[in-house]
Amino acid sequence: MGKLKGSFSKNIKQFVMLIALVVIIVLFQALTNGTLLKPMNVFNLINQNAYVVVLAAGMLVCILTGGNIDLSVGSVVAFVGACAGTFMITWEWDPYLSVLLCLLIGILIGAWHGFWIAYVRIPAFIVTLSGQLIFRGLTLIVLKGLTLSPFPRAFMSLSTGAIGNFLGGLDPGSGLRNFTSLLIGLVLAAGVVAQQIKRRADRKRKGYSYDSLPMTLLRALVIAAAILYFFWILANYIGTPIVLITVGIVLVVYSYLTSKTVMGRHLYAVGGNEKAARLSGVKTDKIRFLAYVNMSFLAAVAGLIFSARLQSSSPQAGMGFELDAIGACFIGGASAYGGIGTVGGTLIGALIMGVLNNGMSIMGISIDLQQVVKGLVLLAAVAFDVISKQKISLPFLTRLFRRRRQAEA
Repeated sequence: MGKLKGSFSKNIKQFVMLIALVVIIVLFQALTNGTLLKPMNVFNLINQNAYVVVLAAGMLVCILTGGNIDLSVGSVVAFVGACAGTFMITWEWDPYLSVLLCLLIGILIGAWHGFWIAYVRIPAFIVTLSGQLIFRGLTLIVLKGLTLSPFPRAFMSLSTGAIGNFLGGLDPGSGLRNFTSLLIGLVLAAGVVAQQIKRRADRKRKGYSYDSLPMTLLRALVIAAAILYFFWILANYIGTPIVLITVGIVLVVYSYLTSKTVMGRHLYAVGGNEKAARLSGVKTDKIRFLAYVNMSFLAAVAGLIFSARLQSSSPQAGMGFELDAIGACFIGGASAYGGIGTVGGTLIGALIMGVLNNGMSIMGISIDLQQVVKGLVLLAAVAFDVISKQKISLPFLTRLFRRRRQAEA
């Protein structure tokens, strides 16, 4: 029991944001009289925030390279949506070809930003602020200030609706309407338990530090229980949202990229100490270039997801999306100085933002007050990061003020 307690204490910082997410969910579940976790609301919550998770994964990669951010992603989302609407609605092109062209446009936009940032050395803030203005203007030009709708069904099926109940249903009295969703949850929960155990065995074999077996099992079972509960809620509605597949692929790919690949290690190295990374043979300019290409590619993915959800291309799409993505990264534990952050933490940050938005909306809280709350949460998260880095504690501050008073006397 002592080992379990010590292991938990050692890793408590990793769980701070997760604990905060649980507290926020429980709080809004009580304040909304149970509406927050109703199956229909959870289903809508996923569809409403899928684009934030996708954008946040790309923003994390940019932030890892040194705390840099991309201010253009909201405008890129709108521009890609405008292009998709023009291709599929106005010109009646094949939806699948149109999707590929939109993704290519996103890559080209990222290459444009990456060239100026990585090779010409213009600050990322300036380049992406310029991109924000450029692509917002191009959106208005392409759409001529109008909204295009509706998209063809072939495109809508890629990111709207739910996975069908292919395996039949359970007893109608149980309330479960989609057994397929429950089975997906069981498979994912078993996979998480197996992955946690395998990860501990690998670290032990390689001589790395590793958690005790009880701590590993506790963490795995908690995560598995959360996954099962989540998919049980979805099984009580119409099933798993199709867009969750896209989000899941993005999370798995970028989690693997940042933690298991050479490029991932180089991203952290550039953010930690760019000069040392360059002297060690890391192609820092190439890493920065690829980070912004990747960001705009994911912005294109988010643009397609958002357009499909709205079933239209709007000149006003993407307003403030960059702030949601940046906030999700910093709330999820990414460092404002770069070199620190995880995809899992970013997901937690995006969920906190989404639950805050949804919970306050259900309660009828005005938009202006919602902005105040979100701003305070973001400030608190970054302040926690800065203070923990400086190892500032209450006793430290007390001693500091005492010394200053003695010096003045």
